[in-house]
Amino acid sequence: MIASVASRPLLLGDLFRQNAELLGSARAASLGEVDLSHRELDTQANRVANSLRAAGVRHGDRVATFADTHLGLLSLFVACARLGALFAPVNARLGEAEAQAVVALCQPKVLVADAKRAETAARIAATLAIGGLANLDAAGMGTDLAAVAREGDASPFNEPALQETDPHVLFFTSGSTGRPKGVVLSHRASWLRSFQGVFRDEPEHGVCMFPLFHMAGFSLALSAWQTRGSIAFVESPTPEALLGAVERNRATRLYAIPLVWSRILASDTSRFDCSSLRELDTGTQAVPIELVLALKQRFPGTRTRIYYGSTEAGSVTTLPDADVLRRPGSVGPPAPGVEIRLGEDHQVEVRSPSLMSEYFDDPEATRAAFRDGWFRTGDLGVIDADGALSIVGRANEVIRSGGESVAPAEVEAVLAAVSGVREVAVVGLPDPDWGEIVCAAVVLEAGFDLDLEALQAACEGTLAGYKKPRRLEIIEALPRTAATRQVQRTLLVEQILAATPA
Repeated sequence: MIASVASRPLLLGDLFRQNAELLGSARAASLGEVDLSHRELDTQANRVANSLRAAGVRHGDRVATFADTHLGLLSLFVACARLGALFAPVNARLGEAEAQAVVALCQPKVLVADAKRAETAARIAATLAIGGLANLDAAGMGTDLAAVAREGDASPFNEPALQETDPHVLFFTSGSTGRPKGVVLSHRASWLRSFQGVFRDEPEHGVCMFPLFHMAGFSLALSAWQTRGSIAFVESPTPEALLGAVERNRATRLYAIPLVWSRILASDTSRFDCSSLRELDTGTQAVPIELVLALKQRFPGTRTRIYYGSTEAGSVTTLPDADVLRRPGSVGPPAPGVEIRLGEDHQVEVRSPSLMSEYFDDPEATRAAFRDGWFRTGDLGVIDADGALSIVGRANEVIRSGGESVAPAEVEAVLAAVSGVREVAVVGLPDPDWGEIVCAAVVLEAGFDLDLEALQAACEGTLAGYKKPRRLEIIEALPRTAATRQVQRTLLVEQILAATPA
């Protein structure tokens, strides 16, 4: 009889401890010219965890951040994993009112900010009566996490009650009403999403275009760390910054959305040594076959893969390099361990062990997102005879522009207050660079005039830049349903496109 053996739980904190023991001073992450080794990351995380514990952060508490890309966020991320607390990054592009609404949603024990947002974070903390305030740059109120990471108690700490199904991260995504939803991911889900198999024989050294308030930033980092590799971050995803990071770090993988790849291809790449690159990956929005051909021509000897997924579901499908040219428009078959199907409404539904746990403090939205254990993505698709998926549209009204989500209702609420606007509807128009752009269709009051610049100016300080309209259409009337008077957005898009010169 074989004795039963208790399996080791999939806890993220263990990944960093093991990497520190095995890799020591090897680079784990970089930002510009600053490097962070695996040992330094592990040690700093212990110091931050002990400091947060002393400040009263306990298993199940939330630690929110309002900061742009900063290496200090990495030790905080790991520290939360060891405490059993939820790491909850807030989009650094949000205005104060928007950020406050998101922070209020997650009810954090501590709010952490960078230097640029320190004063704003202090006001938000005071308004919401958040007792804990910390900063990443010794430039704000509250605990100086930079000093803690250098000088704090480095004793290893792990929450003894922690289980792999406990939540670790809380990423925010927009709903169709404009109210943000908090996607809760467990240790197990994040571990499984980033694991790349036991037979990978070389480390991955990646370059990340995403900021560290974006799920993709941590997903790409975890994927590299699972291979005992490294990740390079940039302050802004310009061609120069990304290719410079490739050269400096001898990167083997670069993931970029199609818009960023187009900018890279339009720039002078010859002055950067990119010979180390092996994998050029993309996704998030439709990928033209012309883009794939251009990447193969500009970076010979590389492989290109197209990914489809979401914050809630992780990586759902992957179109491998062998199929990117012969299956244009497809996003590929399901990833290992993932099942996909089409619901009665042709909506893509997903089942896998790495799905989100729930929408934070929103049981109604959680129930609506699942059907018999399958997650409803909100995307419309078709599945071919070989099991490969193609995305043909969206079931809801959320606009996806450059990888960001924009809720039309949120933008409409701001534009409706602009002088001279009688009615307004916000829709997404297809765009080869951004996927979709935000378009405002406006019915004016008699005697008024309006231009795009004035409309964008009205959004300043209220909406994040990516939510501002990039196009304005002055129309005589909004198409509405006869019974409920709801705006017929699909018809509105068709009317705008039909009136647009080729």
